[in-house]
Amino acid sequence: MIRGCIFDLDGVIVDTAKYHYLAWKRMASLLGVAFTEEDNEHLKGVSRMQSLQYILNKGGIKCSDEDKQKYAKAKNEWYVDYISTIDETEILPGAQELLIDLKKNNVGIALGSASKNAKPLLKNIHLIDFFDFISDGNSTEKSKPDPDVFLIAAKGLNLQPAYCIVFEDSVKGIEAALKGGFRSMGIGDKNVLNGAEHTMPGLSGLSWEVLEKLY
Repeated sequence: MIRGCIFDLDGVIVDTAKYHYLAWKRMASLLGVAFTEEDNEHLKGVSRMQSLQYILNKGGIKCSDEDKQKYAKAKNEWYVDYISTIDETEILPGAQELLIDLKKNNVGIALGSASKNAKPLLKNIHLIDFFDFISDGNSTEKSKPDPDVFLIAAKGLNLQPAYCIVFEDSVKGIEAALKGGFRSMGIGDKNVLNGAEHTMPGLSGLSWEVLEKLY
């Protein structure tokens, strides 16, 4: 029986992927590296330092750890600036309604995101109070497809992975859920997220009743 739901943030609860893209594109441009939306897809669910390394590798750039920290810090400052005015209008369709329904049915709700800005972002969109536990980029150094961020979330809910559904929009996130022994719901293209147990284009139409029937 499912007793908990663990949500990725970007692309599942709120549409912030475009702001990550703008910030990484700005950094890539500064480094003289071409960066496309396709490149950005490779960074979904990946930590900031690993994302930076992807851009450096693409440009054949070698630099010191000190420079890497400087670049990563600059990217994050740009991103934080971009999202500083984010509000409820950025919540993806169906997300708030599902959270309300889960809370009403006493289902544990946790976040499992690589973002280090998850808490301020959830505060900005007034959804933070729905979450019983938040596992994010500050909780672990390990990135998806490592399941650590989800395992920490499950532990925070005091649940075993088999009793939790992970909602993810990235291939790496679904892989992490499977590695951790979680049930999985892909949010996006079922042809891309074909490793997920079930797939939906978004959270619209999902309710606790629907999830109980599916799982």
